[in-house]
Amino acid sequence: MRKPQFRNLLVAFIGMCLMQSCSAQSHLIEDEIETVSKENLRYYLYYPQDYESNPDKSFGLLLFLHGGGEAGGDLSELKENGPPKMLVEGKQFPFLVLAPQNPHKRKWWSTQAVIQLLDSVVAQNRIDESRIYLTGLSRGGGASWELATQYPKKFAAMAVVCGMAPLPYAHWIDKNMPIWVFHGDKDEVISVSESDKMVRKLKEMNYDVRYTRYEGVGHNSWSRAYANDSLYSWFNQQKRKK
Repeated sequence: MRKPQFRNLLVAFIGMCLMQSCSAQSHLIEDEIETVSKENLRYYLYYPQDYESNPDKSFGLLLFLHGGGEAGGDLSELKENGPPKMLVEGKQFPFLVLAPQNPHKRKWWSTQAVIQLLDSVVAQNRIDESRIYLTGLSRGGGASWELATQYPKKFAAMAVVCGMAPLPYAHWIDKNMPIWVFHGDKDEVISVSESDKMVRKLKEMNYDVRYTRYEGVGHNSWSRAYANDSLYSWFNQQKRKK
């Protein structure tokens, strides 16, 4: 009489083990979700002296992306470096200058948000879309390289100052866009090798690139790069080829 009872218990035990085994199996499902990302970008926008007096004229625009030191703080900190600093010191540009602020101290630029801001400013002003220029320093220099790879048909020319370079994606950059790279050979924050390798690769692919490599200069190579009037004359001479 005990054997059938034992047999029944054994069958029940095996059945329970099988159920547990089945319940432990993984499941692969397919689904999707629409995400929404928002950025609050404060910015400065400079207009040339003759913008209002020439209502029928379209102007170029220079987009400037600052470095990590100016991120997430007061907007006025943007005036410490680059084109905004030149403007405070009385420099006049023949094109508009758009200088947004990265709202995050320890995050990369949201290049998608920057493009949305740029497109909005272009739509609301008399901008010649064949004369949109790009420049950035340090973290903003890295973002400039990224913008050039992600939006290769957007800019007429680009200048990058001591920025990290996306070497594997150099070929994504539009070959018709002139590039000017600046870096100090004593940079201990972002190694000059970033620019060395990127420039070398671009030249190997016959890109139009020039390189200013400052001897004995550290990370603040932007102090010399943006004080160079030739940079702005060079920008103003460029026009996007169709």
